[in-house]
Amino acid sequence: MNARRLIPAAALAGAVALGATALTACSGASASGGGKDGKLDVTASFYPMQFLAEQIGKEHVKVGSLTKPGVEPHDLEITPKQTAQLAESDVVLYLKSLQPAVDKAVAQSGVKNVVDAATLTKLEAHGASGHEDHDHAAEGEGGGEAHGHDHGEADEDPHIWLDPVKYAEVAKGVGAALQKADPEHAADYRRNTDELVGKLTALDTEFKDGLKNTASKTFITTHSAFGYLAERYGLDQEGISGFDPESEPSPARMKDLQAIARKDNVSTVFFETLASDKTARTLAADTGLKTDVLDPLEGITDTSQGADYFAVMRSNLKNLQKALGTK
Repeated sequence: MNARRLIPAAALAGAVALGATALTACSGASASGGGKDGKLDVTASFYPMQFLAEQIGKEHVKVGSLTKPGVEPHDLEITPKQTAQLAESDVVLYLKSLQPAVDKAVAQSGVKNVVDAATLTKLEAHGASGHEDHDHAAEGEGGGEAHGHDHGEADEDPHIWLDPVKYAEVAKGVGAALQKADPEHAADYRRNTDELVGKLTALDTEFKDGLKNTASKTFITTHSAFGYLAERYGLDQEGISGFDPESEPSPARMKDLQAIARKDNVSTVFFETLASDKTARTLAADTGLKTDVLDPLEGITDTSQGADYFAVMRSNLKNLQKALGTK
């Protein structure tokens, strides 16, 4: 499966385009928020959006997710029941172009209060490497086409939630959206947003301090989801596949990664919980490397290394520190 072509994000200035009129007749909710149970009915496309809605909305919202735990979100198919769920929502939170089926369903839903997280921060292009100018081919480590040109280097990377700073920007936009959709509880949404942003700022500091002095700066991962994280903390991501964790790497890419592992003192190949670890384990066996988990946080399951976003991100930090040789 090829990496998907992603649509450029709009500027933050026009980010939260929310209607103040009543939603679809079947929702039974008004623009001031509140269905039959008095709560704002929020539908999130997948876990990172769900987490924001729950943290910011708290007792004032009822949050449902289109992507169930354990389902790989990139390949989600929308059921008729979920289409109806969307149409009855007061607010929909999603990340345009990450899940094509969701994009189509949202466009057809008729919901007025739709928040696209991709418009709430600046998206950047990341390919198989975490840095756009990171080019091992130019250093004579293999043919130019072997280094990720089929891994989405020209695409805009949707994995903004893995950078706590960008995720905080999205949180602010979601908070503003909930305030506008439910002005009666605006003060609570504002306070909850500030609290969440404070926690994300602290997490950013933990990553910054924890990764500033390591023996190596390069990590290899199954899924090229960590470009923003790598760029934020001065690391180099080398993805086996592109943005789509199920895409198959070419033999040339695998050979290139073996050379990178030797040159950059790589100790570990990371895999994730929601996608197959076969390719990562094959590469590790061929190069004599260890394996470990680096979770892109696209969903939480019983096998996740933590119960929520913050716990899993801290597990990711600990695993990166071990793999990179924190001094």
